Amino acid sequence: MRPVLPQWSGTLAVKAAVFIAVMCCALAALLGVLVHVQVTNQTVDQARDQALQRLTQATERYEAGDTLWRGAGVDPPELPRELRDLAVAGDRGTMVADRAGGPTMWAAGPVDGQRALAVAVDYSQQARTIEGLDRAILWSSGLAIGATLLVGAFAVTRVTRRLHTTALVARRISAGDLDARVNDPRTGPRTKAGPPDEVAAVAAALDSMAASLQGKLLAEQRFTADVAHELRTPLTGLHAAAELLPPGRPTELVRDRVAALRTLTEDLLEISRLDTGRERVELDTEQLGPLAERAVRAAGSDTEVRVVRDVSVETDRRRLERVLGNLVANAHKHGRAPVVLTVDGPVVTVRDHGDGFPEYLIAHGPQRFRTEGGTRGHGLGLTIARGQAEVLGARLEFANAPDGGAVATLELAAQ
Repeated sequence: MRPVLPQWSGTLAVKAAVFIAVMCCALAALLGVLVHVQVTNQTVDQARDQALQRLTQATERYEAGDTLWRGAGVDPPELPRELRDLAVAGDRGTMVADRAGGPTMWAAGPVDGQRALAVAVDYSQQARTIEGLDRAILWSSGLAIGATLLVGAFAVTRVTRRLHTTALVARRISAGDLDARVNDPRTGPRTKAGPPDEVAAVAAALDSMAASLQGKLLAEQRFTADVAHELRTPLTGLHAAAELLPPGRPTELVRDRVAALRTLTEDLLEISRLDTGRERVELDTEQLGPLAERAVRAAGSDTEVRVVRDVSVETDRRRLERVLGNLVANAHKHGRAPVVLTVDGPVVTVRDHGDGFPEYLIAHGPQRFRTEGGTRGHGLGLTIARGQAEVLGARLEFANAPDGGAVATLELAAQ
């Protein structure tokens, strides 16, 4: 089972800091080892040459019968066994070993057949030099790693801050704020902020996408508004002409289709106004229970109203009645009876006992004229209800009941 890492460990800044730290440590370790090996070899070679030179001088004095100076002798007891065996075998050699509590460079060679002449040279200064070098390497590596981390963190933070800003703007655009732009200072031609980089390219692409999307949506909104507006005049004349037709079944069909067209045109005009985002509410204090009953009566449908707990809300009465009326009408049109509207405090639910909402509607909300699987779509009623709820500052959600049926929940702000 893989361990669960904290959320902050997945950020780009943390990953970059870990990468920089690992690379700095690896580079510092490599350079430190190389310097240590080079300086140690040079120091040991110098001490070995000095010891062998003194061994040569001691051999000459011994063969001349002169007295050996201090630190030189034949078969001294402190001489390492490995070096003694090498000298007895007829070879010369050196070795670093402890003598009297301190490091010593030994040099030994053969004399008088089976005996070893040895010279001891103090190696303390060289050992301290190597230790000091190791400490300097550690301190300098630590300082270099710390400085590199600070500079790297500063540079990465600047990049991640710009990426975070770009992500926030993308979220605002996805939430419907098509005026949001990144406006990265590095976008476009060379500026004082420096030449453009990859982050600036992403920001520029996002701004371009948002501008293109905004232009297309505005064109769609203008088209919808223009079509609906142009349809009103001929539909008014058509409605007047239908009223002059003689009574009969054909006349009823014509009047019914004209009324449906007029309703569709008004719905399109209302959606175009909602799309502009310029709708203003006229707030007033209303009792939610009686308001819901009036909305049901105006819808002219057989809907049961249950008031579990009444509450006063500050809302736009006309818009709220429009939302509730559309929800009730959709329940009767696309669901099955009984349809129940329940008021429980600032929460209003409308439930039918039909097949429930389609999965796409629950996941993505109502979409204009959307059809799926050959079934009838949900037209514009739920789209208008969602738009008017947003104008009121309310939250409208769609779900299916566990035992069947569609449930629309409208949550208002209680007074």
